[in-house]
Amino acid sequence: MTQPFGVTQPLGVTQPASAPKADAPGADQSRAGGLRAEAPGGREPVGRRTASGQLGVAELVERARAGEPRAVARLISLVEDASPLLREVAERLAPHTGHAQIVGITGSPGVGKSTATSALLTALRTQGKRVGVLAVDPSSPFSGGALLGDRVRMQGHATDRDVYIRSMASRGQLGGLAWATPQAIRVLDAAGCDVVLVETVGVGQSEVEVAGLADTTLVLLAPGMGDGIQAAKAGILEIGDVYVVNKADRDGAHQVVRDLRSVLSLGAAADDWRAPIVNTVASTGQGVDDLVAAIEKHRQRLESTGEISVRRQRRARDEIEAIALTALRERFGDLHGHADLDTLAGEVINGSLDPYTAADRLIAAL
Repeated sequence: MTQPFGVTQPLGVTQPASAPKADAPGADQSRAGGLRAEAPGGREPVGRRTASGQLGVAELVERARAGEPRAVARLISLVEDASPLLREVAERLAPHTGHAQIVGITGSPGVGKSTATSALLTALRTQGKRVGVLAVDPSSPFSGGALLGDRVRMQGHATDRDVYIRSMASRGQLGGLAWATPQAIRVLDAAGCDVVLVETVGVGQSEVEVAGLADTTLVLLAPGMGDGIQAAKAGILEIGDVYVVNKADRDGAHQVVRDLRSVLSLGAAADDWRAPIVNTVASTGQGVDDLVAAIEKHRQRLESTGEISVRRQRRARDEIEAIALTALRERFGDLHGHADLDTLAGEVINGSLDPYTAADRLIAAL
């Protein structure tokens, strides 16, 4: 009996006081067959708990790999909250990752990303694939809150046992993603998802971080979102592996395709991949099968050329660098309280010191 996924948010997520270091005995180490586990008698395993009565990280990982949605939700919450247990979470997930296909879905606000994600999810499920969705919503720069409403358009999958949908707030992170997105992908990967769809916030012309995170990046456009000049100067059009003209039943869709072809003809991809343009009407499912075929063709191309390994190597390198830089910032702490900062600022104001030399002196003092 496989535990269902479904549209899930964590309930009563709390951090364990401590986590057992030993791997859970009897954990299902096999990946073939997807997310599956069956406790004796068909009952949910009791599992080991910490002194506070909460499940430890090892048990959470074991249950997540067994397809238990609340365990997946708790692990992602630990990641999002930058829990002190984050390092142990990452350590225990690492041996079980690297299998899922990561598909990034990005585009300007209003092009239909959430509807397209839902339609793509439906098509992937007809192929028998287990799918995870991370939908990033923008956080308010004033209140810090986020609607987390992308999943509203995916309610049709709420009872699907092989689907997990998680909304994430960007929390001020630039680039269209949340800070915790890379590790959340690892959680879903370890939990047995064959495909992880990452839907960004509505982006502008320079939010391209999703391209460094995904194996295949879909860039969505729609009629009425700008003329040919607007398309030509949009940096986001340089990152797509597959381009999707959504809402293709509207007037102007053919013009969008022509403008897009013109822009794409100005340059060639480094690996000679000619990015296809797929017309869709996501609300009705029109063209979605063609989109799935284009994604699969790109996946085969990545694997046959070895580009998939290059992309994942680059992704891991960027992730390590980001973690290291974050640790360095935390080590330096808040420079505003440093005793020498006001003195150096005064010297810069009166012209006796330039800001670069002042910064060098501050670093040396640290």
